[in-house]
Amino acid sequence: MKMLNIFKNFRNDEDGAVTVDWVVLTAAIVGLGLLVMGTVKGALETAASTISSNIEAASDPDNL
Repeated sequence: MKMLNIFKNFRNDEDGAVTVDWVVLTAAIVGLGLLVMGTVKGALETAASTISSNIEAASDPDNL
């Protein structure tokens, strides 16, 4: 009977299911973050280039 109880407890235990839910949720969040990064990458590179150009122009002594 003890072995049968062990199998019943194993079947009714939901701790593994909760772990799987968290893994899937975490993977979805990471995937969404990568998607957002890919979407805004071009705009960020353009903004960084513009800022760099403005800083170089402002620090050029010929422009003073």
